[in-house]
Amino acid sequence: MDYLLTDEQQMIRELARKIAEEKIRPQAAKCDQSEKYPWDIIKIIAESDLFGLFIPEEYGGMGISVFNLCLATEEMSRACGGIAVCYAASALGTFPVILFGNEEQKKKYLPDLAKGKKLAAFGITEPEAGSDASAIKTTARKEKDHYILNGVKHFITNGGDAEVYVVIAMTDKTKGARGASAFIVEKGMPGFTFGKKEDKLGIRASSTRELIFTDCKVPKENLLAKEGMGFIVTMKTFDMSRPGVAAQALGIAQGALDLAVKYAKERQQFGKSISAFQGIQWMLADMATEIEAARALVYSVARMVDAGKTSVAKESAMAKMYASDVAMRVTTEALQIFGGYGYMKDYPIEKYMRDAKITQIYEGTNQIQRNIIALQLIKESMK
Repeated sequence: MDYLLTDEQQMIRELARKIAEEKIRPQAAKCDQSEKYPWDIIKIIAESDLFGLFIPEEYGGMGISVFNLCLATEEMSRACGGIAVCYAASALGTFPVILFGNEEQKKKYLPDLAKGKKLAAFGITEPEAGSDASAIKTTARKEKDHYILNGVKHFITNGGDAEVYVVIAMTDKTKGARGASAFIVEKGMPGFTFGKKEDKLGIRASSTRELIFTDCKVPKENLLAKEGMGFIVTMKTFDMSRPGVAAQALGIAQGALDLAVKYAKERQQFGKSISAFQGIQWMLADMATEIEAARALVYSVARMVDAGKTSVAKESAMAKMYASDVAMRVTTEALQIFGGYGYMKDYPIEKYMRDAKITQIYEGTNQIQRNIIALQLIKESMK
C-alpha cells in the first residue's frame, strides 16, 4: 500500500533497508548464536544519523519523529529483530529525557545519544514487579545533594552496554505509585553494577542484564521532572515508545513472510512448487493481509504521536498488541510453510518465530495492553 511517504521518509526507509540487507542480515545468524552485541552495526547506524531520528534538532537530532523511528525499526527488524532492538531500546531510554528533562539535562545527554556515541536504556522491571509496576522495591533516599539508590532491575534491554539509564525508584513508599520518581543514572557511577547477561529464547544479539544499585550515589540534578512523577514519566514514555515495539513486530512479520513466499516458490512437491497449492496460497494471503492491517494501524498511531495528540494510551496499546500478535501468528505460519526444514536452525525462519515472541511480552504484556484499551474505552464512555 502507498502510505504517502515524503521524500525524506522514503530516504530514511531506503537507508535503513540498505543497512539491513548489506550489514545486518549477513551477521544475523552469527550474532544470534554467539549472543555478541553488534557494536560494528551500531556504529554504522550511528554514522548514518539514524539515532537522530527521534531527537530534537536543537540537541543534534533530526527532529522528534516516532513515525521515522518506526520506519527505520521496521526495516532493520525485517533482517534481525535482535539487532534492531539494540537501536530501538536506545530510543526507549531517550524518550523520558526528551519528554521530562530540563534544559541542562537535555544539553548534557541528548547530543551524544543523537549521534549514537552513547546508548540509552530504561529500567523499571524488577524480579517482583513486572506487569504490576507499582510493586517496585528499588528505593531512592535523598541525602544532601545526592540520592542514594538501592535495589535491582532485571530484564533490561541494552543493560551493561548502554551508558545512560533512566531508572524508576521509590522516593516515598507510603504514597504507593505516587511515590515513584525517575532518575538519570550513568554507567560507572559508584554503586552501579550489572548482573549476568541473560540467555534468551530470542533477540539474542541484544543484551539483557540486571541493573544492581548498592548505595549508588546519583546527583540530585539527575532527578527527572520532580519527585513522585516516576509513573507519569513511565506511562508517557510507553505511549511514545510502544509504536516502536509494534514496528519491530511488524518488521519481523514482514521478514518472515518474505522468506515464506521465496521458499514456497522454490520448494517442489508432487511435481510443482508448493506455492501452486491453494492451501499454501491462502496462508500467504492471510499473512500478507494481517501484516498490511498492522502496518496501517502502526503508521497511523505513530503519526498521531508526532501530531502531538495528548492522549494516545489506547491507540499505542492497540498498535503494540495487534502488531505483536500478528507477528507471532505470521512467523508460526511461515515456519509451517517451511515444514521440517523450518524447525532446523540451518534455515533462518525459526529465528523469526523466536524473536517475535518477546514483542508480545516487553513494554507491557499484551494482556496488560488489553486492560489499557478497555479502561480507556470505559473512561471515554463516561464523558
